[in-house]
Amino acid sequence: MLKNGILLQNIKDSISAKTQALQSEVFFNQFERAAEALVKCYNQGNKLIVAGNGGSAADAQHLVAEFVSKLARDRDPLPAEALTVDTSIITAIGNDYGYDKVFSRQIHGKAHQGDIFLGITTSGNSPNIVEALKACRKKGVTSILLSAKSGGEAIHYADYPILVPGERTSCIQEMHIVIEHTLCEIVENSIFGEI
Repeated sequence: MLKNGILLQNIKDSISAKTQALQSEVFFNQFERAAEALVKCYNQGNKLIVAGNGGSAADAQHLVAEFVSKLARDRDPLPAEALTVDTSIITAIGNDYGYDKVFSRQIHGKAHQGDIFLGITTSGNSPNIVEALKACRKKGVTSILLSAKSGGEAIHYADYPILVPGERTSCIQEMHIVIEHTLCEIVENSIFGEI
């Protein structure tokens, strides 16, 4: 039988991270600026491109599904793409250029000015996310970074960093999914009207 103490501590840690976010004006300002940029992207007819590793790769695909299908209302699809889903592309780039290039090469091939790239990395130091953000700078593609703590190396290359509180990867990922869903809801409300 699982010890209730582990669950209790995990719930407390999750609440603590969210409470810290609620009390951080910097966090809300970061989020607002990123959300405004994403709404502008969609209002101009562009798309969202998302990438991450491990659980953040799953989050990237989850978020893209919300944009293309729907979050909580019937509406037209919104263009979005996760760079984590095509195993042929990922393995070809990884084999030919190295794993740190699996997203940046796709940015160079698929992203256009006006699009937004959202890089998800709990540490801020994922080499392939850092390289993707550098590629965005070269192409003039706006970037949002979803990370934590100091933002690691990635913060130096992101246009709109959103840094969430939390010490544990699990708590950081929980905060990320709240932000991702909220970004989608804000875009839906802006384009299709509030429910």
